[in-house]
Amino acid sequence: MRIMGIDVGEKRVGISVSDLMGWTAQGLETVSRTEDDGWLRRIGELIREYEVESIVVGLPRNMDGSIGDKGKACEVIAEDLKQRFSLPVKLWDERLSTMAVQRTLIEADMSRKKRRKVVDKMAASWILQGYLDSQRRNTHD
Repeated sequence: MRIMGIDVGEKRVGISVSDLMGWTAQGLETVSRTEDDGWLRRIGELIREYEVESIVVGLPRNMDGSIGDKGKACEVIAEDLKQRFSLPVKLWDERLSTMAVQRTLIEADMSRKKRRKVVDKMAASWILQGYLDSQRRNTHD
């Protein structure tokens, strides 16, 4: 059973997918978020290609845990994905995921230009991996 992870940004959407066992997340690609629904069509293509059975969308929360405008926009997108693809969609707290990925890439001495190309799909992978790890912990408790 594969799970897709999505990091929704204002300009780009990072996409990741789990392995078949649901243990690890791999970044797939970054899609430009356009005014039309081309980016949603691409997500649909990836859902079919990887036989995705559920989706995890990063939910940006404020540091106090509240949900601001970006979080509310992600909730709307999550509901749209649920309706459009008839799949279960879960929201996952993504606080600091992009910052953590940026820090990792900077420590790896990656150039700013290269970081821009991979940060969104890596953030999606970070979000999905956190979700997968929590599911494994919950089944072993």
